[in-house]
Amino acid sequence: MKQLEELVIAGFGGQGVLSLGMTLAYAGMIDGKEISWMPSYGPEMRGGTANCITILSDTRISSPIISTFDSAIILNQPSMDKFAERVKPGGLLLYESGNIFKPSTRTDIQLMGIPATTEAVRLKNNKTMNMIMLGAYLQLRPVVKIESVMQALAEVLPEKYHHLLDLNRQALELGAISVEFQRELIQT
Repeated sequence: MKQLEELVIAGFGGQGVLSLGMTLAYAGMIDGKEISWMPSYGPEMRGGTANCITILSDTRISSPIISTFDSAIILNQPSMDKFAERVKPGGLLLYESGNIFKPSTRTDIQLMGIPATTEAVRLKNNKTMNMIMLGAYLQLRPVVKIESVMQALAEVLPEKYHHLLDLNRQALELGAISVEFQRELIQT
C-alpha cells in the first residue's frame, strides 16, 4: 500500500455516503493508520447532496482540507459532475453505474462503473449499496483489511443491527467480485 490515500465519497443523502467514509476511517484506525474523516452535507439529510473526505496515511496528516483526490467513489450524476475533474492523474474514479448517465471521459485516470444498486436489490437490502461500493474500492485499492472493516462495523453499528453484519460481509465480497467481472468485460 502507498503511504497516503486521499478519497472523496459523494452522492445523495441516504445513499450511505457518510457511513461508507466513516467505516473506512474506523477500519484505518484499527489497522494503525492516521485517519481523517470530514463530512459535508446539505440541509436536507435525505435527498440532498452529501460527501466526505477520508484520508488514510501511514504518517501524520498535515491537513484534512484538500481539493484534489487520489480516488473518488461517486454515487450520483451531480457528484460526478462536481468531482470527476478533481481526481489526480493516475487516480481512481469508481462510480455507481446505475445512477450515472454521463460518466467522465477522462483517459488519465482509472474509471470503473459498478452496478451496486442492482446488486443490493439482489441481496434484498438496498442499504448494502454503499458496502458493495466499499468492497469494490478495496479490491482496487486495498488500503485496509476486510477484517478491519468488519471489526469497524461491529463497533459502530448499534447492537440491534449486528444481525446485518453477515449481510454487510456479503456486500463487501460482492463488490470485490463486481470489480473482477468488470475487468473481464474490459479484457474481452
